[in-house]
Amino acid sequence: MSEDKTSLVIDDHPVTHLGCRRLLAEAGYHAVFEARDSVTAYAELDRHSPGLVVLDLGLPGTGGLDMIGPLLQRAPKARILIFSMKASPAFAKRALEAGAHGYLAKNSPPEAFLQAVDRLERGLVYLEADFAVDVAVHNTRREAGPLSQLNAREREILSLLGQGLNYGEIAERSNISYKTVANACVSMKRKLSARNLPDLIRVAMAAEKSEQTE
Repeated sequence: MSEDKTSLVIDDHPVTHLGCRRLLAEAGYHAVFEARDSVTAYAELDRHSPGLVVLDLGLPGTGGLDMIGPLLQRAPKARILIFSMKASPAFAKRALEAGAHGYLAKNSPPEAFLQAVDRLERGLVYLEADFAVDVAVHNTRREAGPLSQLNAREREILSLLGQGLNYGEIAERSNISYKTVANACVSMKRKLSARNLPDLIRVAMAAEKSEQTE
C-alpha cells in the first residue's frame, strides 16, 4: 500500500533530513515528509498517516522520548525508528519501552539505516548487535530505582544539573524555556523527596550510582 511507503522524518537538523530522504528513497519511500518539532510533527502525522516515522531524541521543546506515546496514539500502525546522536543502550531500552520499534545511532553506516527500515517494514524490531545484548541485560533487572519515577525530560535536566549547569544554561542547551527547567526541578524534588536543589543533585547522584551497580 502507498501508506506503507510514506514516511515522516522528525529532526531539527536539515542535514539529517537530507540524508534520511536519500536513504528512504533508496528503500522505496518517495513520499518523505519532514518536521522539526513536536507541533509540526503531529500535524504532518495527522495529514499524511505515514507508515514509518524516523524520530530524533534531541528535539527542541518536547523531546523525542516523550513524543513516542502521542505519536502512536495518533497513528497506531506507524512504525517508529529512533535515529539519535545518543549511542546509548539505556536510551534504546527506554525508547523501546515507550513503544518505539527500533533504535539506531546516527554514527551508524547507511547500510544499518536501510537494514533497520527493512526490519521495521517486516514487523520486526531493530537494535544494533551491541545494543541488543546490553538491552537484554537491562531487561533482566528490576526497575525499582528512584530515577524510574522521572520522565525523559526530567532525566535530561537532572543530568545537566549534575554537570554543574544552571537553569539558564540548561534551557539554552536543551532548547527549552527557563520556566520549563524550573518546573521540572520542582517536580523532581517532589518525586525524589529532595528538600532543595543541592539535595536534589545529591539524591540524583546516589540514585544513579545505585542503578549502575545493580
